[in-house]
This record gives sequence, structure tokens and C-alpha cells, in this order.
Amino acid sequence: MAVINAAVKKRLHEMFPAALVWGILLGSIILSFIQPLWVIAFIIAFDLLWLIRIVYFSLLLFFSWRSFRRESRLNWFDRLKTENKDWQRIYHYILLPTAGEPYEVLDTTLDSLTKNHFPLDHFIVHLAGEERFQTQFIAAWEKLSKKYHGRFFRLIHTIHPDGLPGEMKGKGANAHFAGWEGKKVMDQLGLKYEDIICSYFDSDTQAHPEYFSNLTYKYLTVENPLRKAYQPAVVYNNNIWDAPAITRITAFGTVFWLMAELVRPERMFTFSSHSMPYKALVDIGFWQKDIVTDDSRIFLQGYFQYRGDFEVVPLYVPVSMDNVAADTWWQSARNLYKQQRRWAWGVEHFPYMMKEYRAHPEISKWAKFRHAFNQTEGMFSWATAPILIFILGRLPLWVAGLGPESSSVIVQNTPFVLEWLMGAAMFGILISAIFSLLILPPRPESHPRYKWLIMLVQWALLPVTMIIFGSIPALDAQTRLALGKKYHLGFWVTPKKR
Repeated sequence: MAVINAAVKKRLHEMFPAALVWGILLGSIILSFIQPLWVIAFIIAFDLLWLIRIVYFSLLLFFSWRSFRRESRLNWFDRLKTENKDWQRIYHYILLPTAGEPYEVLDTTLDSLTKNHFPLDHFIVHLAGEERFQTQFIAAWEKLSKKYHGRFFRLIHTIHPDGLPGEMKGKGANAHFAGWEGKKVMDQLGLKYEDIICSYFDSDTQAHPEYFSNLTYKYLTVENPLRKAYQPAVVYNNNIWDAPAITRITAFGTVFWLMAELVRPERMFTFSSHSMPYKALVDIGFWQKDIVTDDSRIFLQGYFQYRGDFEVVPLYVPVSMDNVAADTWWQSARNLYKQQRRWAWGVEHFPYMMKEYRAHPEISKWAKFRHAFNQTEGMFSWATAPILIFILGRLPLWVAGLGPESSSVIVQNTPFVLEWLMGAAMFGILISAIFSLLILPPRPESHPRYKWLIMLVQWALLPVTMIIFGSIPALDAQTRLALGKKYHLGFWVTPKKR
């Protein structure tokens, strides 16, 4: 009976996010025909709330950008040498799971590591290939091992076998296997786990030259560093000038969301490329091997492993990755949609959290509520806000205009109120456009000067991209989770090229 109850609870928790989202969207449509004035009042209140949130978000983004600019300009290795001689005991273990990425992508990633300011003889670089791409990976490995021979303390590789029990094909399974294989190397080298920091990077991640020095400084100066995860600012600048406008705008949305979260670390999970104490990874048992969103799940694994005593430390020194880009505009759009849907699959954390909450009564109810609320509200807003603001907000006005309510004060004045709110909300788009220009890398000579104007004008696409590459893939992911295992997503690798 207990097993049955646990299974029922899991299914209910899987269905809850989609039920909440579809309940609001369908309820708004139905009530628009039954009680349009109610929906009009709801839409006005909703738009007003989002206007307040946009102003608040803009303030957070400003403070984050200011820290981003300041800390990216500092010489963190000089600070380490001056303020903390203990840095020499720290080794950096960089794990790079790969799945068919071409040699050129891996080469630019390793080359970026050689340009950082932390001593390379403290780097253990681990390329983790997949058996199903073995021929391509081995060819790339042979070229890379020759080119970078002797540049790092160790340069190692593993090949993750296909079809191991209990695994889902994806980055998490590869990282889980590579983590345990890498542990054998750490043990052979006799390194203390407490002296190793693991950076779990996508294969296209290029770290700022000061990133590892900054990471080491924070690791040596924060309280209880072994109970922390370290999340850098993430930008998608590797190919930003070459990528299509739709992928640039969507990527900037992710960048700005994460930068605003850096100012509120109590809300943060790890996301994409991040760093972890190696001791914590060993205690946790490395990345979960049967899920899609392993990069953010690892925070929750640590959180429950240490009974709530696990936090995220923000790092304003950035790492950069690729924008989605393909040979054609249409293929870029398809790939972008699949990437966003995979990220939205983070909704799979909700049933996991609910299950672990029952197993950890020692964690305070307030802490549980805070994380659950942040997770739920984030997924809800992702799926609903653009649709409610840009599409459904007009439906009750149209219905009311056809009925006896057409002469009411609220119906007569609502278009002007909504127009004012939308106009005020344009302030947020303007702020985003300005900040996007501030974090752009230098314009390549191959691009004309007027490309700067395109980078500004492209923000007119934001309402469209928020719906097509925001709300819809989020709705897709949440609905698939609610429908059951048959419809669950597998891991989709975003193609990369140079």
C-alpha cells in the first residue's frame, strides 16, 4: 500500500505543474465568454504585477551587471598570491562531456583553458566521449592529446559505454560514468578531495581568463566552502555575431534571467556550466544518470545529501558558450525550440523535490516552501506570462464589446489602461537592449558596422520569441510530464559547429 501511495503521489506531483498552467489558460478563455469583466480585471492586475516585476528585474540586472563589469576586470590571481598563499593546494578538474561535437569545438574549448591566468600545472582536463560516437571522438582525442601534450597537469579521456543498466542516454549518464572513472585518477595521484574543484562544463564552454582564479579565491574565502556550489555568469558570446536574431534574443533572455538570479543566491540552482567541490560530488555519488536536467539536479542532490546545508555562491566572472546556430534559419529555429524544451524539462525537479521533502523532515518547512514556490512560480510564469500578456489579454475585451457590458466603464477604459501598461513595459525591452549591447564581445571585422543597429532593432522580436521559444516549449515540457512516462523527453544534444 505504501508503494502504491508513493506512486500515486509521484503521478500527482508530475501532473500538478501542467494542471496549474492549463487551468489558468483554459479558465481565462472560458471565463472570457462567461464573465468577461472578471477576466478583464484579472488581466489588468496581472499586467500591473508584471510591470512591477519588470522594474524590479531591471534593478537586479543593473546591480548584477555592475558586479559583472567590476569583477571581470580584476586580476584575481594577483589577489590570490597576495592574500591567500593556500591557493597552491587547489587543483581544478574540468569535466567536458561530449556527444559527437567536432574537433574544432573541443579545440577552441581547450585553447581557452590555456589562456586562463591560473597555473596550468594545477589542471586536470577530462574529455568524456560516448561509445556511439567513438570513431569521431577517438580521432579528435588523438589530435587534441598531441596538440595539448604537457600543457596541463593531466589530460585524460574516457568512453562511456552504451546501454549501461539504469541509464538514460544523455550527458548525465556520461558524466556519472566519467565521474567514477575520474575518481580513480584522483586516487592514483593522491590528491585530497577537499583540494579539488570540479568545473562541469558543456563542450563549447570558454571560461574568462580570470574565471579559475576567481573561483579559487571564492572557494578559499567563503564560509564552509564544501557545502557550496559555484555558479558563474553565463553568456552566449562565442558565436553571437553569427547567430540568427531569434536565437540571440532568446539567449539574452537566459543570460539576463541568470544574471538577475546572481543577486539573489538564495533562489539559485546550478545551471548549465558550473563548479562544485569535488568532495561534495564524491559524497553525492556524482551526477544522476537517468534524467535530462542533470546540471540543475546536482544542486538538489547536494541539498538533500547535506540535509539542507547546501547553497549556491554567485560568480560574476563569466563563462561563454555557443548560441544555437545551424546552416539554415529554419533549422536554427527547430534546434532552438528543442533546446528550450529540454531546459523547460527542469519541471521534472518538482516531483523529485516533493519526494525528497517527505524523506527529510529535518529541513525546515520554510526552506522547503521557498524552493518549491520558486520552482513552481518560475515554471508557471515561463509557460503562461507571454500568452496572457500578448494574446489572451485581448479576448475578454473582444467578447465584452459584443455584449451588454460594452458600455461599462471598465470595458471603455481597459484598452487605454492596457495600452499604458504595455507602453510602460516597453521600458523593460529598452533596458534589455541596452544591457545586451554592454555585454557583447567586440564586433568581428567580417561584420559591417551597421550590425550594431541590427543588434538593437532585433529586440522588436521579443514578444514573438517569448511565445514561440518560451511559453510553447515550456507548455510542451510540462504537458509531457503530466501525460506520463510514454511522453517523457529524452536528452537532446544541441548541435554545435565552427
